[in-house]
Amino acid sequence: MKKLFFYIVLLLVSFQSEAQKASWIAYPGEFEIWTHRKQMMGRTERGENYPSLWRVDSPYSIVEFVKPVSLSKPERASMKVDGVYFISGKNGIMNSFNPNGFILPAGDYNITVKVENFKELPSLFFQAESFCSDSTWIVNSLNGDYVGAEQLNFNDPDVMPSEFKLAVKDIKAISNENVNGGVLYDFGRETYAYPVLENKDIKDSLFVCYGESREEALAMREAETFDVIYAGDFKEQTLPAKAFRYIFVKAKDGNLLSDVRALYEYLPLQRKGKFECSDTLINHIYDVSYYTLELNTRYCHLDGIKRDRWVWSGDAYQSYLMNFYTFFDEDVNKRTLWGLRGHAPITKHINTILDYSFYWMLGVYEHYFYTGDATFLKNIYPRLVETMDFCISRLNKNNIAEGMPGDWVFVDWAPIEKDGELSFEQLLFLHSLKNIYKSALATGDKQGVEKYKAMLDKLTPEFENIFWSDEKNAYLHRRKNGVVSPEVTRYTNMFSILFNYADENKKEIIKNSVILNDSILKITTPYMKFYELAALCEIGEQKEVVEFVKNYWGGMLKLGATSMWEAFDPTLPDDKHYEMYGRPFGKSLCHAWGANPVYLFGKYYLGVKPTNVAYSEYEIRPNLGGLKWIKGEVPTKNGNIGVEVNKNKIVVSTPDLNNGTLYFNSKTTPKCKNAKIEKVSNNEYMIKLASPNTIYEVRYN
Repeated sequence: MKKLFFYIVLLLVSFQSEAQKASWIAYPGEFEIWTHRKQMMGRTERGENYPSLWRVDSPYSIVEFVKPVSLSKPERASMKVDGVYFISGKNGIMNSFNPNGFILPAGDYNITVKVENFKELPSLFFQAESFCSDSTWIVNSLNGDYVGAEQLNFNDPDVMPSEFKLAVKDIKAISNENVNGGVLYDFGRETYAYPVLENKDIKDSLFVCYGESREEALAMREAETFDVIYAGDFKEQTLPAKAFRYIFVKAKDGNLLSDVRALYEYLPLQRKGKFECSDTLINHIYDVSYYTLELNTRYCHLDGIKRDRWVWSGDAYQSYLMNFYTFFDEDVNKRTLWGLRGHAPITKHINTILDYSFYWMLGVYEHYFYTGDATFLKNIYPRLVETMDFCISRLNKNNIAEGMPGDWVFVDWAPIEKDGELSFEQLLFLHSLKNIYKSALATGDKQGVEKYKAMLDKLTPEFENIFWSDEKNAYLHRRKNGVVSPEVTRYTNMFSILFNYADENKKEIIKNSVILNDSILKITTPYMKFYELAALCEIGEQKEVVEFVKNYWGGMLKLGATSMWEAFDPTLPDDKHYEMYGRPFGKSLCHAWGANPVYLFGKYYLGVKPTNVAYSEYEIRPNLGGLKWIKGEVPTKNGNIGVEVNKNKIVVSTPDLNNGTLYFNSKTTPKCKNAKIEKVSNNEYMIKLASPNTIYEVRYN
């Protein structure tokens, strides 16, 4: 009751007499958990439902919405709810009233609406003359304290949040071919759509096989996805959505369909980030990577559209970062973060994977850092603390994050030892501690600040003492039974660069002893290439990264890829490229983590990144990386940052922000008409980008 009284006082102080535009409201995170559930329920394989391998939560079924009001005169109001409800006000429960229009009496009292919905999302839309449903309401799930309501991006009283769904549009095959007694339809590129069969009188059965590749579509029952349609007469039949480029249709009676088309399902996204350069292959790679991310950005960030169509925290962490350099769609990030976390209690790591709990915690702060969404951070912070407390409770006796029975220690698809104390997992844990410490500062959690700072101060030097080897000039891979193995892998070493744990001297040592050392086990998945290539860029190896991207991602394109793959090994023979998990077509040919060039080129070539929350301070360090010219845009909440670079000129267009800094190298004294150029070191210069919505042109050599 004390907390309720506190909220009432706070809300009365901030009460606005002016009428506002209402929006639907819900318990914080519940709309996002609802969409996550919707996404996770959609996986099928060979016509059968494929339930999740971990717990997936549903929204709270009963939510109480409370609004303290102080009305000097009666007001007319209306209300919509998603679910069944009762409402109480000044004189108790209002048993007889019309929700489309009723009178609120004058006075000081609470309006309470309790909404029950066991199938969808309890939510409320309320409009009165001087107030409405917004974030000033408080809510309770009947199992804890009152918290501020979440104001959803739904403003139409006749469209409930639970009606939210992805858009669809018609697409047609670009060609068809009679082959193997059936018809092969080619839609031109990878897509995710509902196949539509037209005009068929089936006498026996119809086999419909889907392929990300031509080979898969013609593989019949060896393909990952197919449908069998049994006898019946239909003019048009829409089948469940699938990932495919090709559809092969074969009727047992030999009859042919009049046509096969599809309904492409997608999340409407605005392409804000851009990149173009002097190399046409790089441009092609960038465009296909962009499209790959677009296909996998749906209700939540997916791993892949064929398999698994699930939400994995490690995959999603990369998608958050790529999103900030492409669509800058905040809502899909939040739906993913809330959905992955779900409700208390926590009994297992997120996705059951040790490292994925850490990636989730990193993702929460990264989202806040890029967007400045303090409301999101405040709402999700208690669950961030719960997650960290769970991880701390599972540290071993040496205060190291080690896999316990029931944990999946993933790291990467690689032939490495994963038992014992892995330096990689401990480094992820330390960086999660660092980020929750910064989250505690941002939310004003003084106890959390002290707690996490003390742990960091203690565990960081211990990590160095255990795992750094002067003999190997690297962080060692693991310790087991008190013995540190001499094995060196790339993972901890490149993350020490990315997370800035290694000082400048160590970064240079690691660069030569590990990152550029071909004798260290190589990384073959785009998943970890994301981090390795970023680490290379952090230490100034953009030229090498350009060449690798051209060979690696270009290798996929040479094999006909129209979206980027889950894994790629250029040494494999042509008939083995689609195999994975012991299945001939198990590999996903449209995997979100394969899209990472969109992040690399935005952050490390255009060189744009925030250095303070929501780009309140930012820097631009363009790098041609051996290219003749580059140009593009990086989105922020306040507009796009434009960068255009060649060997003699840099042009920067600022967004509606005034605290950026441009860094660049020049052998001669550079010139800029509308800014002061300052010398940083021998050939390095800087310009303060102090004016918003301004074009700065620098001439240099």
